[in-house]
Amino acid sequence: MRPLQSKPLAHRLLAALLCMPLLASGCGAAPAMEGARWPMPAPAPEPVSWPAPAVQQQLPQSVPNFQAPSASHCARPVQTVELPGRIGAQFDERASGAMVGKRGGAAHGELRLEESAPMPAAPPPAGLAADASAAAETSAPLRTPAPAQRQHPQRSQVVTAGMVDDNADFASYLQFRQRNAGVAHRERDVSERYLLQVRGAMGQPVPDAEVALRAANGAAMWARTDAGGRAWVHPLAFDPSGSSIYEVAVRKGARQARGFLRRGQKSALDLTLDARPAPARARLDLVFLVDATGSMGDEIGKLKATLHSIAREVAALPSRPDTCFGLVAYRDQGDAFLVRRHDLSNDVASFQSVLNALQAAGGGDYPEAMNEALHETVHRISWRGDGATRLVVLLADAPPHLDYGGPQYDVDMLAALGKGIKVFSVGASGLDTQGEYVQRQIAQYTGGRFVFLTYAQAHDPASGPGRETVHDVKNYSVDTLDRLIVRLVSEELGKLAR
Repeated sequence: MRPLQSKPLAHRLLAALLCMPLLASGCGAAPAMEGARWPMPAPAPEPVSWPAPAVQQQLPQSVPNFQAPSASHCARPVQTVELPGRIGAQFDERASGAMVGKRGGAAHGELRLEESAPMPAAPPPAGLAADASAAAETSAPLRTPAPAQRQHPQRSQVVTAGMVDDNADFASYLQFRQRNAGVAHRERDVSERYLLQVRGAMGQPVPDAEVALRAANGAAMWARTDAGGRAWVHPLAFDPSGSSIYEVAVRKGARQARGFLRRGQKSALDLTLDARPAPARARLDLVFLVDATGSMGDEIGKLKATLHSIAREVAALPSRPDTCFGLVAYRDQGDAFLVRRHDLSNDVASFQSVLNALQAAGGGDYPEAMNEALHETVHRISWRGDGATRLVVLLADAPPHLDYGGPQYDVDMLAALGKGIKVFSVGASGLDTQGEYVQRQIAQYTGGRFVFLTYAQAHDPASGPGRETVHDVKNYSVDTLDRLIVRLVSEELGKLAR
């Protein structure tokens, strides 16, 4: 990329016009700029009261909230907030004796849950309600029976899974989208993409650098580079008009760099940013986003059984990461809770207890409240700033409700990229083509991967672990689910330059 001064006069005039709405000081190659000149994202929206009334219409594509992660630490007890699934529902964790629901201080229908005693290390004995919300399901309004494939029998604790990287094999991913374009989904055009690579003065990757793209018509997006200093950008996903040129601004700390992305000229844009080296110890924020409806018992059980081994193996990685764990569980409208959010904490024992208390219950119709849960994960979790690696493991066997009002997954996947949150979508048994389409959309756009459970016989989850799957994938490797999670974390942290 040449400096602006070497461009012809016409190009300099065009660049000046583009820079005026973005950066008040022009587009020179100065390495440092005042923070006030950085293009600011939209302000954070007010919390919304969920559940909202069902709306049978396609909602407009609203502007995502790209507010930067800013938490400085996660050295805190596990803090829990619940969004009720039924109007007037009160949370009561009587079986575990761990938390007491209360109103007051929680905005727009949230229930804030305070720890009142240590949570049990294992579910309560048989015969007791392990989760009061499960017992409360008997009073829920009648709902459409779940499809047969959602009622799978209990399986072995060994859960195998395959994985594909839709960004590495992008042509195959676009073919998958074309084959399944008729399924219900929120459309974002990713057919045209560009790789943005940010490097330091010595050529090393610059992780967690803020990126802003803006066109002359005002269309804009934000991203943050991953641990390898990279971000995939899809201009048509935020600018359907298809502007021919975008100004790109990159910032980390007080240092900035700028350039231009001209559509169709190159598939990648390299920028150099004189940023300080990454800290000696990696910081990892790992959140499990889990469908907690009745058909997810096996997957939740496996996660409970393997969390300590996952934490131990992640802690032993070469970068010895400072790790925080979070959990966001969700069900659906009419259930005892819609979303239950457990914020990031470095207390693994307490987090294990919170996970142990989670039981699969509720559900009914096939789609679930994934939209609301993803929104809570992206915007309400206390993600750490300043170089943290932020990962989400989304474990679900159903697509989101597209007929509800409120947040929509496509808006929040754009926001996730802007906040540097990479989503690894895990398709559990019973996930249909629509669910696969949505999960792969979220993973591909945020730079993550699509993971899917595999069995000895593809169409029979009761057949036990194996290599077969019903999903529209090819050329995949298989391992146990917990090993795949550790592998994904290891690969992300391994990109950090030390």
